[in-house]
Amino acid sequence: MTASFTNGPGPMNQRKVVSHTLTGLKRWSCHSRELPPVDQVKALHVYDFDNTLFMSPLPNQKLWNGQTVGFLQTQECFVNGGWWHDQRILEATGQGIEKEEPKAWEGWWNEQIVDLVGLSIKQNDTLTILLTGRSEHNFADLIKRIVASKDLSFDMICLKPQAGPNSERFRSTMMYKQAILEDLVHTYKDADEIRIYEDRPKHTKGFRDFFESFNANLLSPAAQTPRKPIVAEVIQVADQVKTLDPVVETSEVQRMINSHNSQNKAGRNLEIKRTVFYTGYLIAPMDTAKLLTLVKPHPNMPETDVKFLANNILITFGPAQSPLLNKVGGIGFKQTWQVTGFASLDSKVWAARVSPVPPISIFHTDNHVPFVLLAHHKTARPGDANRIQNWQPVSADKQYVFQTTVGEKVQLRVEPETEGESEYDSLFDRRNLKRRHSPPPGPQQIHRNGHGNDENRRLNGGNGNRGGTQNRGRGGGGGRSGGNNNNRGGRGVGPGRGGGGHNRGRGGGQRGAYKSLDDVGSGGGRYNAQRGEPNYDDYVPGGDNYNAAFPALGGGGLPYGK
Repeated sequence: MTASFTNGPGPMNQRKVVSHTLTGLKRWSCHSRELPPVDQVKALHVYDFDNTLFMSPLPNQKLWNGQTVGFLQTQECFVNGGWWHDQRILEATGQGIEKEEPKAWEGWWNEQIVDLVGLSIKQNDTLTILLTGRSEHNFADLIKRIVASKDLSFDMICLKPQAGPNSERFRSTMMYKQAILEDLVHTYKDADEIRIYEDRPKHTKGFRDFFESFNANLLSPAAQTPRKPIVAEVIQVADQVKTLDPVVETSEVQRMINSHNSQNKAGRNLEIKRTVFYTGYLIAPMDTAKLLTLVKPHPNMPETDVKFLANNILITFGPAQSPLLNKVGGIGFKQTWQVTGFASLDSKVWAARVSPVPPISIFHTDNHVPFVLLAHHKTARPGDANRIQNWQPVSADKQYVFQTTVGEKVQLRVEPETEGESEYDSLFDRRNLKRRHSPPPGPQQIHRNGHGNDENRRLNGGNGNRGGTQNRGRGGGGGRSGGNNNNRGGRGVGPGRGGGGHNRGRGGGQRGAYKSLDDVGSGGGRYNAQRGEPNYDDYVPGGDNYNAAFPALGGGGLPYGK
């Protein structure tokens, strides 16, 4: 019998006497394996599941806008709990459970951690525990199958129950994990050390603080337990981001939305919408690499200060309306181009002038001449490329010929349905992008206090832009983000724009308070995300620092990654 802290019924952190036995400890595990005798165990090794041992898929930040990345992971936004509470998301990992289980989810493991688990299992005096905040009800069977496929024989597999063995209720995943750890070290009172492998810095700190306090309590004169202090080592694991196939992910989110809408009686239905940033002649990655060889920044200029693009020749900002789209051949039309000139503006903006092949081809661009924005310094505006007047001829070996495909730069977003909104209007994200701190209307929302806000997993790696449009401008890479209120159509076909004619499309960019993809999520606020982390019970910010094409939804656009 020892005095322990519990967050069960009654005041939080109320001290009460709890019995620590093997039988009681085993109730935490959804594994039927018998636990070794207390006097046999000298070390406790605890492994987190998501993004520590197993690279669980995260919402794709290239596929969804930043608000949606956070929204998908917010439990209160979906009747069925969202991304981290829907087992079908985890089942869809890789090629799906039916194909992945026979090959043990190859490629989805952190193999270094797998090796460490294997070493822990082989040590006769070590208890090996898998500890995750995923719910026992939804994920116990699936996670046991995933682990068994890799032949990892944990002594305990612990998932978050609705209530603990002593009817404890947990306001956060951290509190649940601390309750298990406390029971673990008190039950195996002869263990000298505990090692915890965890990918989240906030949880790493939480565990370290917990054991510092735990050992201090053991040394206090009021201690009611004979246990000696334990050596606690919390190992920070570098997370590795993986995502689902974009088509599968879109389908799974649509299914999740359908399930939500069928059960949600209190709020507006949700739907997936597309945001079209620009329409352009999209350049394949192989040709992008070739075009970037034209860029020669100053030797003293750090490469990290340069944004490399070379991914499109602008047609118009936003979605192109039918007359303009028909003129350029429609979505998917192939157009060949040849590099005819090169220019650098103040050694901060680099562009390649191009001409259609054959020269009589009908084309359109909102820029003053057709060009590819190759790169720009982080302090320069892509739109400055339109200031270039003096194009230098390129040598014959640099007159690259490449093929483009008419397509759209798109991201998806999840929003409540808007009554009376046309399909065309839905292509613009008209919401205020000043980081709303509450999710869109959905089911009745639970307002959590600060104790619950500890599951913030954010996608690692800062700004990953190697393509797309980052800032305002007409320089081939100046796509305008959604979220602005006034939409001006792109100009129609004017003199010198290839092919003649005077159509005035309405498919252009947005005017007013412009924000680019780089602007969204910069500075403070909830949506300034840098890492991706499972969120089992609380709101999670999303990241906005990605920028790529992906599957169209009821409209044009290139397949993801093409």
